[in-house]
Order: sequence, then structure tokens, then C-alpha cells
Amino acid sequence: MGNQQPVQVIAVTGGKGGVGKTNVSVNISIALAEMGRRVMLFDADLGLANVDVLLGLSASKNLEDVMAGRCDLREILLNGPGGIKIIPASSGAQSMTELSPQQHAGMISAFSDLSGQLDVLIVDTAAGISDNVISFVRAAQEVVIVVTDEPTSITDAYALIKLLNRDYNLMRFRVVANMVRSPQEGRNLYNKLVNVTDRFLDVALQYIGAVPFDEAVRKAVQRQKAVMEAYPRSKASLALKALAQKIDALPLPTSSRGHLEFFVESLVAGEHGA
Repeated sequence: MGNQQPVQVIAVTGGKGGVGKTNVSVNISIALAEMGRRVMLFDADLGLANVDVLLGLSASKNLEDVMAGRCDLREILLNGPGGIKIIPASSGAQSMTELSPQQHAGMISAFSDLSGQLDVLIVDTAAGISDNVISFVRAAQEVVIVVTDEPTSITDAYALIKLLNRDYNLMRFRVVANMVRSPQEGRNLYNKLVNVTDRFLDVALQYIGAVPFDEAVRKAVQRQKAVMEAYPRSKASLALKALAQKIDALPLPTSSRGHLEFFVESLVAGEHGA
């Protein structure tokens, strides 16, 4: 497996629900695909899967079927807009950290089989700071934190960063300000977060951009389409494209962490000391 190209694994998270994390994940995936990248979007909200709903897709099988050995990972992939592939989550299913050793091995080999077919894996995590969220974020190489201009959003983002830094030694986080009224508001949001992290934690935050508040996003959601697909020239779509370019320019992993099976091994090891 050593000669395979590294896969960029990016977890999109935020702590608080309602910050537009899934919208950011979906549209960044489409923008990266438009740039010629082979992109897979993993709906990692194992309790309340919503990527397929957001895009008006229906999944007949999901990750739970793969874990139970009823099918392989290729069989559950959905074709999304722009040529992205989507791994639908299992709504209300057991968590990844509760898999048996056989299921662990099966999951690792399922993902490893795909690694020659993609360049980027975007992991859309659930809201909150549950064990599941932490497992996914720890296993990724890049962590993108989505924040909005609400005190609870900054507080929850800080709580997530603090937990990942203190308990798991994660040091580097990329920050996206979502639904902002102006570019300055995005910067201010980032600065608010940095002011707290600088005071109490040893982490490096990098601001990678803002997505403006845009009615086109709401309209796209009502139509069960991605804003990039429904309104490609909207302010939000143009900002998301710029964001995808920043993400595409992030350095590719050079160590063994760059291989997809490492992501899955870290993930399924979960609380078992990975």
C-alpha cells in the first residue's frame, strides 16, 4: 500500500449545531471536484445523517449495512452533484467505537480499497463534542472549525479545541466564519476565538475565510440542492469556491498518516488507545 498517493482527510466540525457545517462540507466538496479533485464526502453524523436529505438523494443502504457485512463500501456510495461520491451514514446506528474486531478489520479494508480512487475525503461530523465527533476529528489530518457570530458558537468551538488539544495533543486548526454580514465580521469572529485560545491553550489557529450570509443558501436548501449547484454565481458559492482553493493548497500529508487506512485505523481504534 506504500506506493499509493496520499489522501487528504479533512474533518469539518464546529461544536455547536446550526452553524452550517453540512452546507460547508457539501459545497466545499463540490468546489474541489470542479477543480478536478476526486472527492468523497463522508456523512459522519451517525445519529442524524443529513447529507443525503440536503441533496435530495435517497440511500437504500448505508454504513450500517457495510459494518454488518451485508454489502461493501462501493455498493453504498451515492453519486452527488459535480461528480462527488457520498458515503451515507447510518442514522441512529451504533457508534464506530462499538465495533467488534472483525468489523474493525472489515471497515479498514473497505476504506483501503477506495484509497486509489480519491484525492480528498471530507468528513462531515455531528454537532457537539461526543466520543464519535472526537474520534473522527482525531483521525483526520486537517480540522476545519466552522463558527458563526453567536456567543454559543465561539464557546462551543473553544470547548472542542480545548478538548482536542489537552486530551489528544491536536495543535493545528483551520477556522471558517459562516453566515457573516461582512468580511470584517468574519475576521472579528476569528479574532474572538484566537483571543481565548492564545490565553489558555498552546494551539495554532489559521483563518481560511468566511462565507457570507446569503438567501441563496436557504433557497437551495428548500430545493434540496447544494448552493454551488443551484446558484453557482451567488455570493455564498463564490466564497465557498475561494475556501475550497485555500483547502486545496494545504500541504499534503507525507507520513503514513497520509494513507486512508491510517484514518480508519485511528477511527475504529477510538477509545481503545489509538
